[in-house]
Order: sequence, then structure tokens, then C-alpha cells
Amino acid sequence: MRPSSSLPVAPDASGADGTGAASVLRERAVSASLLVPPLVVLLLLGGPWIALLVAVLTGLAAIETFRLLRAAGYPSLPALGTVLALAVVAEAAVPGLILGSGLVLGSIGLILVGIGAFAATDPRVGLATWMTTVFGAFYASLLGFVVRLGAAAPPLPADAPLAQLDAQRGWILLLVLTVWAYDTGAYLVGRRFGRRRFLEHISPSKTYAGLAGGTLATVVTAALLLEGLGQPWVGGLLLGVLVAVAAQAGDLAESMLKRAAGAKDSGTLIPGHGGILDRVDSFLFAAPVVTLYVVAVVRA
Repeated sequence: MRPSSSLPVAPDASGADGTGAASVLRERAVSASLLVPPLVVLLLLGGPWIALLVAVLTGLAAIETFRLLRAAGYPSLPALGTVLALAVVAEAAVPGLILGSGLVLGSIGLILVGIGAFAATDPRVGLATWMTTVFGAFYASLLGFVVRLGAAAPPLPADAPLAQLDAQRGWILLLVLTVWAYDTGAYLVGRRFGRRRFLEHISPSKTYAGLAGGTLATVVTAALLLEGLGQPWVGGLLLGVLVAVAAQAGDLAESMLKRAAGAKDSGTLIPGHGGILDRVDSFLFAAPVVTLYVVAVVRA
């Protein structure tokens, strides 16, 4: 089953024409005041509390993902897909329990979803259901790399400026702040200097100026936080660019999903921000990138 080509195209949420800019900023400030304090508390608590937060966000993101896929015309098994996404996050919270457990879990999930798709009387619908459910589950479960990042990070040097944080909280803090830096830099610079746009068929308000401003903000933030974690600040030149590209790609990927569904937002749970998926879309791509950096560069 293929999505209908007559679906409406949703307007971009960032208001590229400048109308309502003050209202957008006010709504974002209100939402930030609601979201930031709980996040800070959970980062301070660390350990299983972070895994619990990621699990809750993954479950909500999966529900919104399958809702968008259904609106786009793709059949799926939302309940099974959401359970699979949560199982992937749970596996990330207990790494090394079984050798190769991630691959085993993924294979079992692929099999179970395939069996569930047998119920479709049209094999073409069954195949689409199988593929869409697996995609939706693993897309939402990318947030589990936030948990994997904490597990992969080596201990912080004793003389690191942020040594009072453990490796888990320190590196997750870096992930959160660099993604926020990109989002803020891109928004402010793009709105002030943005003229030339790119990938307008996905998100009409994305500009090269915003991309450059967001990348610069991310590089500076990454360099400062790497220094704070006892790592060479020059690594921010690489990590900052990687996070910026990943954050932008994650945002565009969700925009593509919303456009296919003819939706402006993934949901209405958060005032001024839409749904949970609208808030974590950049982290879905950025978390694996930071984890790879830690494994390939920091632990090498």
C-alpha cells in the first residue's frame, strides 16, 4: 500500500515569513520552563531515572510516529511496534546481559512483526505493515542511544572541571546542550539573516544562514563541554559539526514524516512545541552520533 499523493502539505512550524515570531518565542519560553526543571532533576539523579525518562519519551514518540504513518497511508501494528521500541530501550539499559543481545532482540522483533502482518488478507498490505511497523519501532527506539551513551562513556579524569558529574551525566549533558545550541543558533541566525533556503520540499524555513549559525553554536558548545569533561577542546571542531549535521537531519526526517501525513505537528502534548516527537527528533539522530564519537575517539 502506498500513500496517497493528494495529501495536504502542512505549513512549516517555524514561521519563515516572520509572522507571529514573538508569539512563537513566548510559547517556546513557556514550554522550556515546564520541560527544563524535570530534565535537570533527572540528570542530577542519573542512573535508572534517566533510563526511565528515555523509556517514557520513546513510548510517546512511538505512538506519535505510528499515528503519523497511519495518516500518511501506511498500515502498521502500533501496539506491537511500540512494545518493540520499548524493548530496545530496555536492552540498552542493561548492556552486556547477553552477548549480541541487540542483534538478537532486533531479529526477534523482526520475526514477531512479520508474523503479526500475516493477518492482512492482501499480501501487499501485509508486507507494507511489516516494513512500516519495523521502521516505526526502530526509528523511535533511536532515543535509546541516550542510555547507550551513558553506558559507553569512560570515567571522567579526576582533574576535569566537571569531575563532580559521573561519565553518564556528563556526556548526556553534552548531548543535550549541543543539540539545544544547534536549535537555538539555527533559529536565531536563520530568522535574522536567512535568505537562501534548502530542501524546501521538506521544510520551507530551513536556510543556509541558519545551518551555519547553528553549526557554529554547536561547535563552540561542544568545545567548551569537552574541555569540561577532561577531553581536548579541539575535538569540538569534529564533534560539533557531526552533532549539527545529525540534529538538522533528525529534524528534517521528522518534517518529511509530518509532510507525508499532512500534519503540522506530531501531536499537541506540549504547548508551543507540538508533540514529544517534535522535541526529540534531533536527538534521535544526534544520540547515536555522540555515542559513536565516544566509542571511536574517546575510548580509542
